[in-house]
Amino acid sequence: MYNYTLKAIKELKIWDKKNSKKPLININIAKGLQDKMNSFIPEKANEIITSTIKNMVKVVLIGSKFKAIPPLREASLEEREKKVQEKLDFYKKTAALSGAGTGAGGFLLGFADFPILLSLKFKFLFDTASFYGFDVTDYKERLYILYVFQLAFSCKEKRLEIYSYIKNWDEYVLSLPENINDFNWRKFQQEYRDYIDLAKTLQLVPGIGAAVGAIANYKLMNKLGDTSMNGYRLRLFKDCI
Repeated sequence: MYNYTLKAIKELKIWDKKNSKKPLININIAKGLQDKMNSFIPEKANEIITSTIKNMVKVVLIGSKFKAIPPLREASLEEREKKVQEKLDFYKKTAALSGAGTGAGGFLLGFADFPILLSLKFKFLFDTASFYGFDVTDYKERLYILYVFQLAFSCKEKRLEIYSYIKNWDEYVLSLPENINDFNWRKFQQEYRDYIDLAKTLQLVPGIGAAVGAIANYKLMNKLGDTSMNGYRLRLFKDCI
């Protein structure tokens, strides 16, 4: 097997081990800390984040916004990941520039830009899926994208559950209806919002929280890039871990 692929599988095994670990902190303690952190978040901010995430879930599942590029069928893993990395670099720079600008604008401007930044992150995920050869015109592939995002930004006590869907996707996907109209996306939408760590989601908004907008956005895009690359490596090399 080509050295690049062997290196990728080694990284995948490390990533798998990390995501398969149970949280060190007691779930009830973690929930208490999370609730305490969330209590400092203004209700208006909570409403904006909740509404934006719910709408984005609907848009992704229905596939009504993002223009899909054709899936890359014939390419080596190295060629695929070079394209992913190029896209990631572009989106990291774009997010950093936006974070710098809106961060300087303060709290309200940061929230005004939140839907745009969330769209950038999902556009990157759509492109990534296509580069790995998956057809995002299939709603099940769009659902996988949502789980990848959720894994990157979910609270610790839910991460194991989310990862179990991703790791056992071939089995899990068999339980899904063939038609998107038969999928209970409204229920999923609510659960999705409940699983997302609100305090962490707040970091997605430039200018909010302790970190400088540009640096925060750059690091969060990096995290999303790492999660998505390994999430699709898992689809390709599950039998190797």
